[in-house]
This record gives sequence, C-alpha cells and structure tokens, in this order.
Amino acid sequence: MKLEIVSREPKERRFETPLLFVHGTGHAAWCWDENFLPYFAAKGFSSHAVSLRGHGKSEGREKLKWTSVSDYVSDVLQAASQLPVRPVVIGHSLGGLIVQKYLERHEAPAGILIAPSPLEGMFWSGLKIQLLNPLLMAKVSIKQDYAVMFSTPKLAKQFLFSADADDRKVAEYVGRFGNESYRAALEMIYNLPQPQKIKTPLLIVGAQDDALIAPKKIEQTARAYRADCKIFPHTAHDMMLERGWQQVADLMIEWLEKRLQ
Repeated sequence: MKLEIVSREPKERRFETPLLFVHGTGHAAWCWDENFLPYFAAKGFSSHAVSLRGHGKSEGREKLKWTSVSDYVSDVLQAASQLPVRPVVIGHSLGGLIVQKYLERHEAPAGILIAPSPLEGMFWSGLKIQLLNPLLMAKVSIKQDYAVMFSTPKLAKQFLFSADADDRKVAEYVGRFGNESYRAALEMIYNLPQPQKIKTPLLIVGAQDDALIAPKKIEQTARAYRADCKIFPHTAHDMMLERGWQQVADLMIEWLEKRLQ
C-alpha cells in the first residue's frame, strides 16, 4: 500500500526516537503539518504523520467505505516500520482507537491519545449526537460517511472547533477534509480497546468543550490505563488545529522529554 507520509526533521535532533502522528475521521497528514510537525521538529523531534489509506495522497480511496480499523493499524505498522527505530505513536480521535489497537500487538516507547474515542465505544456518545441532530445523522446513514458531520464550516464549528475559532481557517480546513470509512466508524461502537494488553506508557489529553468526546470519557480512559491525563479548557475536539494548539503541544513535549532522555 502506497501511503503518504509527511516528515519534518529537526535542524538539531535531540532525541533518537521519532514521533508518528495518526489522524482521525476525514482528516489526513496535513492536519498535523499545519502546526504540530514543524513545532515538534523545532523542538528537536523527528516528526512524521501518515495519511491512512483512502486519505490525503495515500492509495485506497476506491475501497475506503469498507476499510477496517485493522487495515488502518496495518498502515500505522507500515509507516512505523519505515522509521529507523520504533516511534512514539500519537493518535487523535479515531486515530486514538487505531493507536490503541496498534499497541495491543506492537511495542512503542510511549503513546499519546488526543481526544480518543471512549473505551466503552461510541454508542452512548453517538446516541446523544443522534438525538440532538436527527436529520444530520439520517444524512450520515444515507451517505454511509460520518465525515458528513464536518462537511460545512457551520457543522465543523459545531463538532470540531470552538465558537471563537477563525472562520477563515475553519472554512479552509473543511475544504481539505475528506471521506471516511463507514466500517471503521461503526467499529468505534464495538471494536473496543483492551487496556490489559497495553503496557506502553500513555499520556491522554482531552478538550473541555469537545462536542464529540466528553471530558469524563477521557478521564475514564486515563484511569483504565493509569495514564497521565490533562483536560484543556476553552478547547474543542480538533486540538491540533485550535487556537490553543501550542499549549497542547507543549504539554506533550514536556511529557515526552521525561521519557525519551
């Protein structure tokens, strides 16, 4: 499988261990390159982001609708295998589930989950969204694509961004969002992570104003892993694209520095 991998190398590398970022629903590697990849590289990290199959410039678009979480895990393994040493794996939202599934079978020096789908799955969180947005979710079912939820700037602000997010930036991001696997989205309901299989040290971060994943769900995930946890105030789901992205990145860097020295 030909996968797009966007890389930013530091001028002065401080750490041998690279970072591998995994995006969420309807996104691609570009969402990390907007802010995080150059910032982490400037801090001395070899930083890489993969576009999962069917996303960005990666192959697999024609089979995207029925692509599985297991397929995405294979993509992460392929991207990780191309790096000189095992990377820290970092996943956002659906990417957080993919990273957990990856860590059930593969070793990593550390992992970071950013607004990951809950350990209990997305049934209850999804039901709440369904009840509040019945017409929109009917459209999602008809098109069999959950990325419909972010298909306009208004919807993107409702589900992904803070109310005071830059409208021009939000519109730009919406123009770069793509489709998502209907199968993988459904697997977020029942293909649950198994914390007992994961020994990798984790940092888990969430957003106080997240319309998709409630902070209490983030905290439940952190307790299950006995992981370090931080909920960022005045921040919404797309934490790497929000105005406060640098605060999130700085916490991650501080946490990584303690583990990679």
